[in-house]
Amino acid sequence: MSIVVRTLSERVFEIVREQIVTGQLPHDLPIRQDALAAELGVSKIPLREALARLEQEGLLTSQANRGYFVQPMSSAQAEEIFELRLAVEPVAAARAARVATDADRRAATESFERLDDAAEGNLAEVAMRNREFHTALVRPGDRILTTQVVERLTILAERYVIAHLAPAGRDERAHVEHRGLLDAWLARDEATIVSMLSEHIAATLDDLRIEFAAAAAT
Repeated sequence: MSIVVRTLSERVFEIVREQIVTGQLPHDLPIRQDALAAELGVSKIPLREALARLEQEGLLTSQANRGYFVQPMSSAQAEEIFELRLAVEPVAAARAARVATDADRRAATESFERLDDAAEGNLAEVAMRNREFHTALVRPGDRILTTQVVERLTILAERYVIAHLAPAGRDERAHVEHRGLLDAWLARDEATIVSMLSEHIAATLDDLRIEFAAAAAT
């Protein structure tokens, strides 16, 4: 029975996370657990487990006697997320490329192909596939803590990736950058990986800074 509950909680977690990432859940109102559980067709137990996990991931915050709220997006959080990614991800990806097995290299290529296929779909799927691709470039390094840090940062970055890709033309730029990054990773070109991935992450942050500044000016 516990296995079923955990499996259901995992699925609820994924659904609610997607609702947060796509902006379906407002950040200025408490999550109505009764209504959300009814919408998902589940009891409150797996929903509460999912909400607690989402709070641990940094996507929700809880307030005494008020419940859970979606953590609002902010320029300060974007700065922190992407600066941490810059500090960790490029070097981790370069190390992973050096030690990657043939299976790891196939997995990274397949994750890129899934991201490429998702480019014609909705931005939520693109953000998810983007997260999977970036994580696939780090996981072969066989450093569990580093991989966990990158996974958490890319989960937190998903909403910002969607905001970044919304303007026309940016998805094509991202595709070109990802293709070049994969080529360098498969070639085990560590210096190029560090350079390209640093530029890729920094460019996204620069775009977000412009968007937040424009929003603040209106």
